Amino acid sequence: MTALLLGTAPAATAQAGPRLSVPGQAGGTCVDTPLKITFPEPVSLGSTGAIEIRRADGTLADRIEAAEARTDRKNIGSAVSDTGLPHEFSYESIMVDGDTATVHPHRRLDYGQKYSVTVEPGVFPGWDAASWQFTTRKQPPRDPRRLTVSASGTGDFCTVQGAIDAVPIGNRRPVTIDVKSGVYTEIVYVREDRPHLTIKGAGAGRTVIRYPNNDLRNGDKALANGGPADVCPRRVLETSDLHNCWRQTFGVDASDFRLSDLTVHNTTPDGGSQAEAFRGNNDRITLERVNLVSFQDTLRLQGKGFITDSRISGDTDFVWGTGTVFVQDSVLESTDSGYISQSRSDATRPGYVFVRTRLTRAAGVPDASVVLGRSAVWRFTHSQAVFIDTRMDAHIAPVGWQIDPNDCAQAQSASMWEYRSTDLDGRPIDTSQRLACSRQLTADEAAQWSDPSFVLGGWDPEARHG
Repeated sequence: MTALLLGTAPAATAQAGPRLSVPGQAGGTCVDTPLKITFPEPVSLGSTGAIEIRRADGTLADRIEAAEARTDRKNIGSAVSDTGLPHEFSYESIMVDGDTATVHPHRRLDYGQKYSVTVEPGVFPGWDAASWQFTTRKQPPRDPRRLTVSASGTGDFCTVQGAIDAVPIGNRRPVTIDVKSGVYTEIVYVREDRPHLTIKGAGAGRTVIRYPNNDLRNGDKALANGGPADVCPRRVLETSDLHNCWRQTFGVDASDFRLSDLTVHNTTPDGGSQAEAFRGNNDRITLERVNLVSFQDTLRLQGKGFITDSRISGDTDFVWGTGTVFVQDSVLESTDSGYISQSRSDATRPGYVFVRTRLTRAAGVPDASVVLGRSAVWRFTHSQAVFIDTRMDAHIAPVGWQIDPNDCAQAQSASMWEYRSTDLDGRPIDTSQRLACSRQLTADEAAQWSDPSFVLGGWDPEARHG
């Protein structure tokens, strides 16, 4: 990374004190840049003082209070609730890791500006005030339909959200955002009127978007005592979709969206509440060659979705939602005992269909401790999950499925279907102990349900590949 290190303190003091670095080259840094402050030794975040960012004329561009940094708030992606109320996400504006503090401003900066950064006493206990200067790039990117993101500052933007925000609201043209290798610690959100986006990484092992967002920070539990009017856009379930659309690492409410060749990791620890890595809530959402990592509720799709050549890991309902979703040639890894899928589809549309998937487990996950899917059939009477040509390890329980209440008489409209399930080596497994109201498909039925365009109501997500 080429860093701009511009200190105002005398040289002898600067060598012993903290340093500011921003990604970029001599022409300036991104307008969405995080600010990194590196200390000679590990540092902690205090509870008094603030970090100020001022323009060259002395006017205040941003002020980040240390006391509020762990639960700070800002609008991300111009998010607007179903009632028209702008939504502010809870996020960490100052994140400390060892000897480095990363400052995430509340809003993007202006092009062609010189800024000063001042750290007041108390922000980092044991360190006095310090100040530095940096400059932003002179102008926006020339081609708004092809944008690049680079954590090292060699792209048009330094954050994924910065590039998304550069796409006009009401966009009607395809826009591709190339995200170079690196780790991007941020909440990402695409609102409904920014369709036709393709976000492509440098490979799932090279481009990582991560954040510990969850229900306790931005979901129903966090907002239980406040923000009742700040409800989710494009609500599907009136009583269930109040605020749970804000708790994911990467959220999309736009149609015709494609994500490929990267990892999305919700870093909420195990047992830390519901925490989607990716949530999509519209039609024609495609995920290709992605790695989605969390524990509870890893992938949530509503509308129509297609996933291929990907890896999804979790333990509780880690593929779920009200959507019609086709998953093929992918790995579903159970990280603990639990449930792979939870379909909430209704009588008007199919649910989740898995074709040629591999069901694997992390070390230590016991045999017979995971079910293919569970459903509250008293509420979601037409929930559907279909597993075709699936290879599965011995962690899948012989009963296969779970319903609530455990009464097949109340599950006559649910669809818990399998066809030609095998072990990981391709040997047929014994399905004789499966839940009585599940069933094995015929060859003709399996062939029909193995067709993405049939499941997805005429949309062929693979047609663009020729």
